[in-house]
Amino acid sequence: MTASPQTAEPAPAPTADAAATVARLHATFATGRTKPLAWRKAQLRALRRLLVEEEDACTAALHADLGKSATEAYTTEIGFTRHEIDHTLRHLDRWLRPRRVPVPLALRPARARTVREPLGTVLIISPWNYPLQLALSPLVGALAAGNTAVVKPSELAPATSALLAERLPQALDPRAVAVVEGGVPETTALLEHRFDHVFYTGNGTVGRIVMAAAARHLTPVTLELGGKSPALVEPDTDLATAARRIVWGKFMNAGQTCVAPDYVLAVGEAGPALEPHLTAAIREMYGPDPARSADYGRIVNGRHHDRLTALLTDGRIVTGGDHDRDRRYLAPTVLADVDPDAPVMREEIFGPILPIVRVPDLDAALAFLTVRDKPLALYAFTDSPTTRRRLTTETSSGALSFGIPTAHLTVPGLPFGGVGESGQGGYHGEHSLDTFSHTKAVLDKPLRADPLRLVYPPFTARKSRILRRFL
Repeated sequence: MTASPQTAEPAPAPTADAAATVARLHATFATGRTKPLAWRKAQLRALRRLLVEEEDACTAALHADLGKSATEAYTTEIGFTRHEIDHTLRHLDRWLRPRRVPVPLALRPARARTVREPLGTVLIISPWNYPLQLALSPLVGALAAGNTAVVKPSELAPATSALLAERLPQALDPRAVAVVEGGVPETTALLEHRFDHVFYTGNGTVGRIVMAAAARHLTPVTLELGGKSPALVEPDTDLATAARRIVWGKFMNAGQTCVAPDYVLAVGEAGPALEPHLTAAIREMYGPDPARSADYGRIVNGRHHDRLTALLTDGRIVTGGDHDRDRRYLAPTVLADVDPDAPVMREEIFGPILPIVRVPDLDAALAFLTVRDKPLALYAFTDSPTTRRRLTTETSSGALSFGIPTAHLTVPGLPFGGVGESGQGGYHGEHSLDTFSHTKAVLDKPLRADPLRLVYPPFTARKSRILRRFL
């Protein structure tokens, strides 16, 4: 029953809600409830059951927010997170075992080891473009490490946010996991409080705000940002296959992917030669009219649609360019003859527009890359061992992939993260445990013998000779 305006209690302010939520989770952590391995595994299994039992609801929410097909929703969000959970459950016992380290001769007899301990209460701020995966995949690491967690989903993906707010507290331990919905006021209120780690996925502008807020409490931060991830293409490679893989990586989720190829850096004659292959690949995947394709997503909202369509004049349209604001539709678009200083090349595009920038040779390509911000990923399509070696040794990026874009996320043993402007810290697999744990040094030296008397004052000539020999 809905209360009348006269009798309804006023809604609590975001600050009050945040304070109560954070205090409750800190209190839970202090009881030690989240530390046992059995609790951690139970939470991970419960999260996996949620993804299995509520797959249809998750798919519907992702379609409502971003127009994702059921297959794309499964492969990039639901199934991706399930595999992350499975990998973690399979290896968690081993990851949590104490690790022996050697002890210097002068300190023996003694034993040294490292143990992983949970940080405490963590805050996970997730974005709208993969609103399920990027909220839950970090949560997998936080729970595996034995933390309590606040999940703050994006208000720009309201259907998925509402789903998480309703279902997560039902599936997981509500004393240890909370979901806080809302926009800037709610996020700001959360950041006023002390967390033991803040994990933020989004853009650099907000990342700076998050980092500044965390600095007040000396809270460590993981920033998963973005940037202009290039796809370098040399003319010696299989251009048809390269085009298909670039189109796949670029236009999934309508280009709204932080590790999507942001632009093609075409060496020599690779640019003109690549154009028909890109056009053919788009037609092959999305048909003659992508607006009718069940597999092509939509722009998240009108504001982002307006931002993207303003970039369509920054080059010659090779294919695409059609758009419909009311339907949040922007066709997969390739731009050629793009000036490196054009607006489309100044910031991450984060949409279905693929500019082609031409450079004469590899030296020019390397110069182009190294004067710009370090990207979240660098992709290269080349058959040249020299090019591969030089890209590996002469460039810096969060990841470097040869022959395929975006797929490095699916390798559990690889850390996912940026460098410089594209972020700091990494996660997935065991790297998530590193992020959400403290690796504590433990040294155990028995008292039954005390060879350390050699290092106690007063120092004699004989002591000095012995110490110089062993230290």
